[in-house]
Amino acid sequence: MTLAQAPLLVDGATHSAQTFRMMIKDLSRGAQGITEAADLKVTALPVPGAGVQIADGSAVIRGRANAWQGSYTAYNIGTATVPIAPTGATPRSDLVVLRVTDPEFEGGLDPATDQINVFDVIPNVDSTATAAPAGVTGVAIGRLDIPANTGTITAAMIRDLRRVANPRRERALHTAYPVKLTKAWKDDDKWHNWPAEARWMIPVPAWATKMIFTVIIAGLRLDVDSLYGMLQPVFGTVVGQGTVIDDNQGKVVRRSTGIVADTLTLPAAYRGTSQPLFLQAKMSKDWKGDLGVDAGSSIVADIEFTEGPV
Repeated sequence: MTLAQAPLLVDGATHSAQTFRMMIKDLSRGAQGITEAADLKVTALPVPGAGVQIADGSAVIRGRANAWQGSYTAYNIGTATVPIAPTGATPRSDLVVLRVTDPEFEGGLDPATDQINVFDVIPNVDSTATAAPAGVTGVAIGRLDIPANTGTITAAMIRDLRRVANPRRERALHTAYPVKLTKAWKDDDKWHNWPAEARWMIPVPAWATKMIFTVIIAGLRLDVDSLYGMLQPVFGTVVGQGTVIDDNQGKVVRRSTGIVADTLTLPAAYRGTSQPLFLQAKMSKDWKGDLGVDAGSSIVADIEFTEGPV
């Protein structure tokens, strides 16, 4: 095949549908899925009944007829209601798909009068299905696992299958450098905010749904005696995974590295705000050693926000 002569946005050229579909494919990097985290979520009806509702939003749908079909965009404004047939004597799994039926490749619809973009329900799929069947130009947004003899769809039957086509990511490093010795010395099995320098106000992108982070204290100082304690991160009011500091080297002053890390699902209220990230320490009352930071310590917070369905 020679180079396609479809010069997009050149005066005097004829711009075919394929030209625009290929542009969509290129701009979406060949991916398909919803555009933003809340798009096209499948939920039960406000009063559960024989159907589901689909939230507004948009998606990119990759053509499946051939490699040069390109990709489509489709959007839903408002809430769409999709009827679901009741089951009989056996359970059934149905796939809810945002589907494009392009008459250039399948069927005989008329784009001037017929619905080309539809929310289609594909019945009797495998109970583990997560994608539209081969050859179907569509993106799966939900699977309904319906018990036998059931005509009412509840939230417990809905499996969210949405994927963001091109999820956004944002990563930043934050640093702190203590200038004097401070210690986590209260051996009372209680949490205390420490060290004071390990505190940053973190702006949360409006699109972020998860936060992946690592906080490292290099040059962590241990002294007085053997010790047992924990370091734990807190973001806003969300407590992260703690890390044990367990050392039996006695009274000599020594250095170590403390690391805490976690992946947090962000509360919706955090998006578009700034929240504090800080550390806290808990030292065992059965061990007398101290943790410390001083001018020989460096603290680094490596933070990445990611986007996914909500």
